[in-house]
Amino acid sequence: MTNSSMNPKVDEFLSKARKWKEEYEKLRNIVLDCELTEEFKWMHPCYTFQNKNIVLIHGFKEYCALLFHKGALLKDAHGILIQQTENVQAARQIRFTDVREIVEMETILKAYIHEAIEVEKAGLEVSFKKTTEFIIPEEFQNKLNEIPTLKTAFEALTPGRQRAYILYFSEPKQSKTRESRVEKCIQQILGGKGLND
Repeated sequence: MTNSSMNPKVDEFLSKARKWKEEYEKLRNIVLDCELTEEFKWMHPCYTFQNKNIVLIHGFKEYCALLFHKGALLKDAHGILIQQTENVQAARQIRFTDVREIVEMETILKAYIHEAIEVEKAGLEVSFKKTTEFIIPEEFQNKLNEIPTLKTAFEALTPGRQRAYILYFSEPKQSKTRESRVEKCIQQILGGKGLND
C-alpha cells in the first residue's frame, strides 16, 4: 500500500527499528488512514493536521505508544489515555505491547485521532495549570510573608521557574531540610534567577 503522504524519513526509521517494528507499521497505517500528514520530528514519526502536531509514534523498552499532543483535551471515552508523569500537562499516551492490541483497537484509535483533529480545528488549547495551583510549602510561604521583596521577586519569575522551585522545596520529607533549601535559594530568587540558572 503506497500512500502519497508517506515520508521517506519514516520509512528509514521503520527499516532500522529493531523493536516494535510490526507495531509501528500498524500504527502508521491507522494514522495515515486518518488523512494526516506524516512528518519526522524529534527523531519520531509525527503526524500533523495543517502543521499542527496531532499524534506521535514512539517506543520505549516496555511498550510502544501513540502520543496525543493535546491528549488532555480528549474525552477519553474508553479510559485508555495515560499521563506519562504528573508534570506532563498536555500530552497523553495510549500504550501497546503487542500488535494484536493495536489491531483490536483500530476503530477506537481512529475515533481518538479524529477527535484530536476536531480539537485542533476548534482551536482548543490546554490551559496549563497556573503555579498557584501548586501547593507552596509552608516553610517557603513563611519566608514570602516575611520578606516582601522575596515575594515580588518570586512572582516575577516565569511559571516554569516558580514551579521548579516549589517542587524542589516540597521534595524533602523533613521540615528542617525544606527550610534549609529555602534559605539556600533566597539570594538566587532575589537575583531573578531560576533554580538551574
